Amino acid sequence: MTSDRLIKSFMSVDVLRSAYFLYVLSIISYEIIFWGNLSHSEEISKIQKRIIRIIMNSSKIASCHQPFKELNILPIQSKYIASIILFGTKNKDQFLRVHKKNTSQTFNLYAPTAYLAVYQNSVDYSGIKIHNHLPTAIKDLSGDKNIFKLAPKVL
Repeated sequence: MTSDRLIKSFMSVDVLRSAYFLYVLSIISYEIIFWGNLSHSEEISKIQKRIIRIIMNSSKIASCHQPFKELNILPIQSKYIASIILFGTKNKDQFLRVHKKNTSQTFNLYAPTAYLAVYQNSVDYSGIKIHNHLPTAIKDLSGDKNIFKLAPKVL
């Protein structure tokens, strides 16, 4: 009996999911806004998919898209984007607005011209770019951080 099946035979999906949130997600989430766009994040993504396959007790899953949905777990790339959006929302007072007038771009933030890749990959610049691409309905909610966290799941 392989270790994956041995673990699965003793624990239910709910227990394994809880263990994932307790141990794995805490490690993945730690400072993800700084390392999430680096090349080694792909290796961590593969490890995350392997863990999802263990939880679902199916090593023959071709795509982990559906298991991620069923378990209500964000893939590492989505977790990175969500963390960047939340960072930008928490610190939006530090960024300049495009317009003060009530236009379609009222809620957009100003992204200075960047020529260096180091700055283009920075948390600030990425946060501005991602924030400006959010739907207006979600940007409207950015004043209340607790509601804003739930917005992508609701809309």
